[in-house]
Amino acid sequence: MHNVRFAGMVGLVTGGASGLGRATVERLIQNGASAVILDLPSSDGPALAASLGDRCAFAPADVTSEAEVQAAVFLAREKFGKLDLAVNCAGIAVAVKTYNFKKDLPHSLEDFQRVINVNIAGTFNVIRLAVGEMGKNEPDADGHRGCIINTASVAAFDGQVGQAAYSASKGGIVGMTLPIARDLAPMGIRVITIAPGLFSTPLLAGLPEKVRSFLARQVPFPSRLGHPAEFAHLVTSLAENPMINGEVIRLDGAIRMQP
Repeated sequence: MHNVRFAGMVGLVTGGASGLGRATVERLIQNGASAVILDLPSSDGPALAASLGDRCAFAPADVTSEAEVQAAVFLAREKFGKLDLAVNCAGIAVAVKTYNFKKDLPHSLEDFQRVINVNIAGTFNVIRLAVGEMGKNEPDADGHRGCIINTASVAAFDGQVGQAAYSASKGGIVGMTLPIARDLAPMGIRVITIAPGLFSTPLLAGLPEKVRSFLARQVPFPSRLGHPAEFAHLVTSLAENPMINGEVIRLDGAIRMQP
């Protein structure tokens, strides 16, 4: 059963081949929208797009590349005629302490810069190019032309040991949400950020089962890891509600991360 509000909508989802991004693509397609999966050439993107049918296309791209992201935006227009929604789910993480005093070794500057570049500059690169396309849309009765949804993390607020780079990068996404929403308000383009807690994604799948179940028990309620489909559900809820703008929403089962 297609959702009338999403029939004809066109979304671009970065990191769309796995985890939170994949769940978002699947939900958009189920609701009658069209979707462009923007992910690395090495991802499962081509197979996923093929399995989801005619309303799904794959754009191989690194979010930090101007040319590749621009090509993905062009693909959305070329294949589906427009772009209404961009969801930023692409992200990377490292877990390293600021200084390893046992080995007398500082955190790698290259690793720190890479996380900042992909998570902050990559997110911004997608936003700045996607909104150029959204600005061409005819506004609805409310003046609404499009919507951007970013993915931060509860690490932006409760960063743990070893999360200096990751927390800094997610804090950057949180910090740019309001100014970008203000920049784009005259064009009727909303900007919202979701800060997920612990979700069962490939980012967490690498951890031993014992660690995963320990993490799950830290979540007050529901006391488990979040399902990517629950993230996707929030994405579509936000896309549907025109009053939500310039806001960061924790989706975390009330967790507050311990050090």
